[in-house]
Amino acid sequence: MPVILPRLTVDGGRASRRVAPMLATLAEGAFNRTGWLFEVKWDGYRAIAEIDDRGVSLYSRNQLSFNDVYRPIVRGLRKIHHRAILDGEIVVLDKNGRPRFQLLQTYRKTGVGPLMYYVFDLLELDGRDLRNEPLRERRALLAPLLQGLPGVALSEAIEKNGKELFEAAVRMGLEGIVAKDASSRYLEGRRSRSWLKIKAHNRQEAVIGGFTAPRGSRRHLGALVLGVYEGPDLVYVGHTGGGSSDKELADLRTRLDPLVQKECPFRVRPKVNAPVQWVTPQLVCEVNFQEWSTGGRMRIPIFVGLRSDKPARAVVREQPASFADGAEQ
Repeated sequence: MPVILPRLTVDGGRASRRVAPMLATLAEGAFNRTGWLFEVKWDGYRAIAEIDDRGVSLYSRNQLSFNDVYRPIVRGLRKIHHRAILDGEIVVLDKNGRPRFQLLQTYRKTGVGPLMYYVFDLLELDGRDLRNEPLRERRALLAPLLQGLPGVALSEAIEKNGKELFEAAVRMGLEGIVAKDASSRYLEGRRSRSWLKIKAHNRQEAVIGGFTAPRGSRRHLGALVLGVYEGPDLVYVGHTGGGSSDKELADLRTRLDPLVQKECPFRVRPKVNAPVQWVTPQLVCEVNFQEWSTGGRMRIPIFVGLRSDKPARAVVREQPASFADGAEQ
C-alpha cells in the first residue's frame, strides 16, 4: 500500500540553526538481530540537505556548504516539492557501481564522475519534526520523496540479516555496513549505540600534525605525522608515507605549507626518523591500517584521502564496541 505524504500547514521553513548529524558507534563485528535494519556503509561525505520554498541548502557535518561543489545533487533535490530535512552520504561510484572515496576526492577538482546522494533519514517534513519518531516510520515517509530524482536515491536497508549483508559488502570491496535499531529516535549531534558501523577493514580518521622532507626519488613531502584528540590534547598515532600519488603529494604540500609552525602540536613530541615541519592541526585525513599496536600506534597506515567534511577537534581514536545486547550471533 503506498504511503501518502502529509502536506502539513505548520508554519516554519528552514531552521536558523543547522542540523548536527547523528553518529554511529564502531562495532567489532556483524550480527543478525530482529528489529534492526542494515545498510551499506557509503564511502563518502556525510551531508544534510534542507529543502524549502527558498531552495536547497546542502552542507557537511562541520557546517560547510556543498551547494557549489555538488550542484547536480542540489538540482535533483530541487525537484522535491515539500519542505524537508534529509540526512545521507555523497559518493562517487566506480565503473562497477561501488562507492570510492578516492573518486570523490577527484570529483571535487574535476567535476567528473557518477555522483550520487544516498539518503537514509528524514528529520523534518512540511514543518513536522520527525526526530522523535521511530526510524522505520521516518524511512516510510522518506522513500516516496526520492522516487525518480536524478542523482538522489534511498539508501536501501534489509531486515535482521546483518551478517549476510556484511559478507556481501566484503566480497564487493565495500567499506562495511551500518546497523540501526528500527525503533530508534534521531539523536542530533550524538553518537549512539542505536546506530552501529561495522567496517570491513581497519580505517581511522587522523589529524595531520606535521610532515617530513622527501627522500630519494620521492617529491614534495615524505611522511605525514598523524594524531587523534584525547580531550584537549593531540596524541601521536603514527605516520604514513604510502598511498599517495605524486599529484596528491603536490596537492598536500600546497595545503600544508600555509599551516607550518615552529611549535609541535602534539602533547608529547613524537620520535620520527627524519626532520619534521610541524603544522597547525587543521587538516583531517583518512587512513587504512593493519591494526593498533599495544602502544596505541597504527601499524602500516596507508593514506586514503583528505576529509574536508569533518573538524579536526572531532577526530578521536575509534574503539569498537561489542555486539548490541541481545544480538543473535
